[in-house]
Amino acid sequence: MAEVKACNQAANAPAGTPKTEGKVLAPLDAPGYTYMELATTEKRFWIAAPTTRVKVGDRVRFQQSLVMKNFNSKTLNRTFDQIIFVNSATIVN
Repeated sequence: MAEVKACNQAANAPAGTPKTEGKVLAPLDAPGYTYMELATTEKRFWIAAPTTRVKVGDRVRFQQSLVMKNFNSKTLNRTFDQIIFVNSATIVN
């Protein structure tokens, strides 16, 4: 969670944000987190969840919690234009 605190361009999602889901295109594991590129019929986007066992093609449902822009993950050595940090992710195949 240190990486989350390090970014000062965060915005909290409004209370009562509906559950969202997407199809896993690419999972990346890091200590304490699983980063997932998800796709819906409208868009592609990244989420970061507590470590979750997922594979390409899984459908994942999550509750949006924190949206961060220009987030740099030192662990993955990459910057995400936008990423959604979530409290949990559930496979709903």
